[in-house]
Amino acid sequence: MAHSTDIAVKDKKTKRNWIYAKKVTGPLFTYRQYIGYLLLCLLIITPFTKIGGEPLLLFNVIERRFVVFGMVFYPQDLHIFVFGMLIAMVCIVLFTVVYGRVWCGWACPQTIFMELVFRRIEYWIEGDAHQQQHLAQQPLDGRKMLKKVIKHGVFLVISFFIANIFLAYIIGVQSLINIITDPINQHISGLIAISIFTLVFYAVFAYARELVCTTICPYGRLQGVLLDEQSITVAYNHKRGEPRGKRKRGQTEPQQGDCVDCGLCVQVCPTGIDIRNGIQLECVNCTACIDACDAVMQKIGRPTRLIGFYSTKDIEEVGSKRNYTRTIAYSAVLLVLLITCGWLIFSRSILDGTLLRANGTSYIFRDDGTVTNLYNLELINKSPNTLPFALESANGDFRLQTVGNIREIKKDETVHLSFFLVIPKNKIHHYKTDVKVKIVSANKVVKQMKTTFVAPVGG
Repeated sequence: MAHSTDIAVKDKKTKRNWIYAKKVTGPLFTYRQYIGYLLLCLLIITPFTKIGGEPLLLFNVIERRFVVFGMVFYPQDLHIFVFGMLIAMVCIVLFTVVYGRVWCGWACPQTIFMELVFRRIEYWIEGDAHQQQHLAQQPLDGRKMLKKVIKHGVFLVISFFIANIFLAYIIGVQSLINIITDPINQHISGLIAISIFTLVFYAVFAYARELVCTTICPYGRLQGVLLDEQSITVAYNHKRGEPRGKRKRGQTEPQQGDCVDCGLCVQVCPTGIDIRNGIQLECVNCTACIDACDAVMQKIGRPTRLIGFYSTKDIEEVGSKRNYTRTIAYSAVLLVLLITCGWLIFSRSILDGTLLRANGTSYIFRDDGTVTNLYNLELINKSPNTLPFALESANGDFRLQTVGNIREIKKDETVHLSFFLVIPKNKIHHYKTDVKVKIVSANKVVKQMKTTFVAPVGG
């Protein structure tokens, strides 16, 4: 069995086994590169892509404005975000139950940046795993200093670039450009934000590295709860591989397993585990061990996939049937949530707002025999266009009188207006009466809001 020193070096200052993962090649790594670099391109271009003048994705927490696929959402749409979060949680549970941590190894930004960007740069500057180990153990001299300065300098530059991209998702591309191009004293807070983001990303990819996956990220801990004997994950087929031992090409020994104990599966692992010890929380399903093991099996003339995508039941009970009950149940819940969320999104009003009775006011009797209540309305335009609008009472006995002359609302604009609801005194039958107010735009009712009218019975 390969020792941990094959891929790790003990840091005397921090007592941490520093992981030096060996370069890996193979079909699964190639597929992972295709997917990873595609996702990287999407991550970079998404903030700059617009639909109807709005960015594809924007999560502006500061201004409480969110854009998803060009559709603008505000705090009034909180219920939609709740359903969105439920869908995300069910997706995580569903994919983990069925495929283990496939998200971690193939789509997580942490893994993609670490394995396909920062580790590639590390190989380019410091060499493969053994060269990196040798460099780490050498005393500090000019050559080592130069390599470290170049590497960490490049890491900082890339971290700065990543920080700007992620900040574009929060404040928008134009605001980010303003921070970059305007004088520094006009955007001190923006400069501080970019600096903090840069240092965080640099610390993650230069120092924390695999600790994010093995210790910090809570998803890895959830895996132990969600996986069962039918969950498909990267696993070592111990039934076929044990007892392990060295062997030569073409050698046939019935009592010996296929594992030659070369240790390559350990050496290529980015989290430093031995997959032969069974399913472990630290495994991110990156499939590096599969590629490494398959290459060895091909060299000694044995079938590939000694390490592969297996469930525990697949290994222990060859030919057993899988039970898809839980998978079907999660899929059904996910489908219901997707349909509900879609209905909420496409049925939401383009004009929305908050309607309240004016604070500190009561009913008012008029000389013409009517009684009134005063209301305040905050109205927001969620559409990409300027909209004309009018307010009407949905109750036949009530008239609506607006205060002021606001007749249209611009894109993304929020307006505050007041109005009176008026009703003859002899039409009052209850102290509190439920009333509906319609917001009409282009001869269409786009929103109907409820409120309460207060007045004594009989005046």
